[in-house]
Amino acid sequence: MTTICIDLLPENALSIKYAHQGAHTDCYYIDIPKKVTLTQYIEAFYTTPVFKIEHIILSIFAKKHVSNNDISALANGNSNQFSIWTVEDKSNNQILLCEFTKSTRSWLMTASLEHLNQPVTRLYFGSVVVPRTVSSSGKSTFGILFHVFSGFHKLYSRALLKSAFNALVKHK
Repeated sequence: MTTICIDLLPENALSIKYAHQGAHTDCYYIDIPKKVTLTQYIEAFYTTPVFKIEHIILSIFAKKHVSNNDISALANGNSNQFSIWTVEDKSNNQILLCEFTKSTRSWLMTASLEHLNQPVTRLYFGSVVVPRTVSSSGKSTFGILFHVFSGFHKLYSRALLKSAFNALVKHK
C-alpha cells in the first residue's frame, strides 16, 4: 500500500526560501509507479473530488469561481492566475502559488525516480504560512487561526495528495 510521507523540504523547493525566513512550511510526498509531468499533476490535484469542496467554498466566500478550463490554463502555462492564487514562481517540475492576501502559499513538485528499472514519480505537496511577526531572535509568531486549524490542515493536505494520486493512477 502506498503511503503519504512527511519530510523536510528538498533544498531545491521553490518554497524553501520561506522556511529560511521563519515561515511554517510542510512537505508531503507520495510515490506513484509511473511517469507524471507537472502539468498532469496540477490538473489532477486541482480537479479531484476533495479539492472540489474547496472550489465550492471559494465560490461562496471569496466569490471566485473555479473551472476546469482555469485549471488547465494554469497547468499548461497559459495563465498565471487561478481563483485566489497567482503563480509566484514556476520551473519545469514545480509551481509555487501565492493566495491574494500573501499570507499562504501552495507548492507542488514532481521528481523522477526509478525503482527496479521502472519509472516512479515522487509527487510533493506543501504549504507555506507566513508568520505575523519574526522577533530579532528569529522566533516566528502565527495567529490563533493557524493553531486552531493546524490539525485539519494536516489531514486535508494528506487527503488532497492521496486524491491526486488516485486520479493519476486511474489516468492512462
